[in-house]
Amino acid sequence: MSVLGNFIGGKQVASNSGRTATVFNPATGEKRFDVALSSADETRAAIANAQEAFASWSKVTPLNRARVMFKFKELVEKHADELAELITSEHGKVFSDAKGELTRGLEVVEFACGIPHLVKGEHSLNVGRDVDSYSQMMPMGVCAGISPFNFPAMVPMWMFPVAIACGNTFVMKPSEKDPSTPLRLAELLKEAGLPDGVFNVVNGDKESVDVLLTDERIQAVSFVGSTPIAEYIYSTASAHGKRVQALGGAKNHMVIMPDADPGQVVSSLMGAAYGSAGERCMAISVAVCVGDEVADKLINDLKTEIAGMKVGAGMNPDEPHMGPLVTREHADKVLSYINQGVSEGATLVVDGRDFVVTGNENGYFVGPTLFDHVKPGMRIYDEEIFGPVLSVVRVESYEEAVQLINDHEYGNGTAIFTRDGDTARQFTETVQVGMIGVNVPIPVPMAFHSFGGWKRSLFGPLHMHGPDGVRFYTRMKTITARWPTGLRAGAEFSMPTMK
Repeated sequence: MSVLGNFIGGKQVASNSGRTATVFNPATGEKRFDVALSSADETRAAIANAQEAFASWSKVTPLNRARVMFKFKELVEKHADELAELITSEHGKVFSDAKGELTRGLEVVEFACGIPHLVKGEHSLNVGRDVDSYSQMMPMGVCAGISPFNFPAMVPMWMFPVAIACGNTFVMKPSEKDPSTPLRLAELLKEAGLPDGVFNVVNGDKESVDVLLTDERIQAVSFVGSTPIAEYIYSTASAHGKRVQALGGAKNHMVIMPDADPGQVVSSLMGAAYGSAGERCMAISVAVCVGDEVADKLINDLKTEIAGMKVGAGMNPDEPHMGPLVTREHADKVLSYINQGVSEGATLVVDGRDFVVTGNENGYFVGPTLFDHVKPGMRIYDEEIFGPVLSVVRVESYEEAVQLINDHEYGNGTAIFTRDGDTARQFTETVQVGMIGVNVPIPVPMAFHSFGGWKRSLFGPLHMHGPDGVRFYTRMKTITARWPTGLRAGAEFSMPTMK
């Protein structure tokens, strides 16, 4: 059985750490291969390669950096089926969802192709007599990315294309649960003409992560994962002088008003709650129904739709709606939440426990699960489950629904379904959440906007990709210049002012 290594200095490099983790096929439970858990020294070697490459890459013109991104986009599109198969075989999401993940990642690559425009800076003529000021957006240096298991292609592609296009070099630490896709992306970047050392992939665990957070050569760190780890990433890297964007967990609510279209609500909620088996930071895990009549109808409609769901291996020719969870350990964690919800008094309407897929009996499957009468204080409400578990909370008024959302520690995404423009507008203004959908269940911004939540869903001031992504991966240098003729400027001994 082979051991997956690293990509450093433009080539595949075997690890000599002697430590490995096992990568499984979630649909079958079968071992695929082992992946190296790199040592601190191997991580430092990747940083050294990136540091060496920065000297020349940062001098490459933005136009030529963009041309590499254009070629990379073409290659990812060419190999989209291959990449999607890798994602499905290691993460478990269905094939069409894996293709969708690649599309959302490519949108950021397309955004990065416009880097000559995005890093133009600013210029002011005659801020004083014969004095001009202009700003330059300079690359940071070596940047690092630490990505989660649920989007092995999309999240890295939300990080490195903008960073590299801005003139930085990059060290990527993917999840050890599904590491193949970032390595394949590294190969495609090299094929696109990216110089060796500009993009490096280090597989590993906390030992590698801690090097990325503390090594003085790393200038900026991007992270997506759970809130406890995001907080650790932010505090540790910030203490070592690094710029950090650390995106954490979520508990996304969908408010359903009495005037909402029932068919639109149910179809939207099915995909938002159960798509990718709920392993999305933007998944809707709480449906907030304003009024018992709304809740009763929603529960009945959801029961009917869930009964018709197909759950199975993501590569089946007759593609299911939902695949397995990523690992046995994570599936057991989700099952423990379902047990907890029952013990806390929530009404289990649809039970996803003991769910078996014929032909894939050893896969990590949890069936779609639905709870009613969920209340704040229950763990299934308070905590991020990251599985196919939807909780219905009943409230009496719009104001109570908004207060419910604003009181929660997470503020990543939310949605409201209504036909009333006044209600929707008030919701977008008052709800304390970073990304909001109006009759849109998963309001992930397009690449030319920025992605990020509020409260304990984001640590750091700058969001990911879009304008904030460019700001994150650059630092401003402002020049004020005067070119006098002869010596007419003379000498000044008081505080300089623009005259």
